Amino acid sequence: MKSIVALADCNSFYASCERAMRPDLDGCPIVVLSNNDTMVVAASAEAKAMGIDLGVPLFKIQPLIKKHGIAVFSSNYTLYADLSERVMETMARFVMRYEVYSIDEAFLSLSEFADLDLTHYGKTIREAVKREVGIPVSVGIAGTKTLSKVATKVAKKLPNGVYDIRGNEKAILEKFPVEDVWGIGWQYTKLLHRWGVSTALDFTRLPERWVQKHMTVDGLRTQMELKGIPCLPLQEIRPTRKQMVVSRGFGKVVGVREELEEALCDYATLAAWKLRREGLAAKTISIFIMTSPFRSGPQYANITTARFPEATNSTVAFIRIIRAILPRIYRSGYAYRKAGVILPELCNEKLIQGNLFVSFLERKEQRLLQAIDKINDRWGREVVHFGAVGLVQPWAMRRERLSPCFTTNWGELPVAYVS
Repeated sequence: MKSIVALADCNSFYASCERAMRPDLDGCPIVVLSNNDTMVVAASAEAKAMGIDLGVPLFKIQPLIKKHGIAVFSSNYTLYADLSERVMETMARFVMRYEVYSIDEAFLSLSEFADLDLTHYGKTIREAVKREVGIPVSVGIAGTKTLSKVATKVAKKLPNGVYDIRGNEKAILEKFPVEDVWGIGWQYTKLLHRWGVSTALDFTRLPERWVQKHMTVDGLRTQMELKGIPCLPLQEIRPTRKQMVVSRGFGKVVGVREELEEALCDYATLAAWKLRREGLAAKTISIFIMTSPFRSGPQYANITTARFPEATNSTVAFIRIIRAILPRIYRSGYAYRKAGVILPELCNEKLIQGNLFVSFLERKEQRLLQAIDKINDRWGREVVHFGAVGLVQPWAMRRERLSPCFTTNWGELPVAYVS
């Protein structure tokens, strides 16, 4: 069976999520900000047309915001994750095999539908996602995953949002910058430019032995994929995480140990919930605290690690150990700006090697956590939480323009008015 792959890529995903819940913003320029509302991480097509680039600090675009009435939002990760899941579920109905590549991208196998008009089929998928979830999607169709990435970039510029590159690869690759090829980073871009390679087509003409020597086997796979030879199969089952990091910059400077402890316990609570959701457990835990290298004053950063008696995903165990090890690295007199929790050794929770010295009471904690997870899954992630994370949380990430969690919180459901 000949390989046919489509890449479905949500357009300006974060901005599109905000617009999906606010029809009144149709046609309005939208930007979404990073943690602590510092810089732009997503922008709608209208905002990009005004010259707003990703990564630009918020203060630099304040005149544009006032002049053009740009809608500005803080990042609402809960909303984006839920709408992403709905997008993937919708697209999955149209194919037999697919790979969720990121929060806003999925590779779809269309090999089983080779006899159909695939451009029309791509439009059908696109229309279904827009109708059922409200998110615009571009679809690129090709013989390999790398070529489908190229095709999607072309599709984003077309009114119908779908492009089948098959049979027209040479003409497209001839004008496609090599630095925009999936898998070619800035270091390889500099190398290729030194050798006179500026387009994707130039790259396909390089000797294979040279590519493998200078860009390893991964570079050779990229070249072969651009030539139409499939080298990257669909990963229908997501690779199991090997580690996890949850860290945040504080909304304000933190100096006292109690507030640092609250923040770390909050991050650990989120990490433990993610582990339980994915069926994983942690063997060790590391925590770090640091000041900002961009601020004047004394600088300090440190990290410490501890091993659990047995691998766990218990929030209680995480909080208990954080309280025990934070005094190892905390020093007074510093203005801390960021902290985080690192879980460097993860394993399947069903393969945990037991420990005779772990009490029966600690094992009963799992029932409590299962009950808390069920309540929070239904009513909102923080309806029931541990007191160790604090009540006021003055250190919390600054999100002054946060939109409601329309789809995951009963108290924030969208309201429709009929005149």
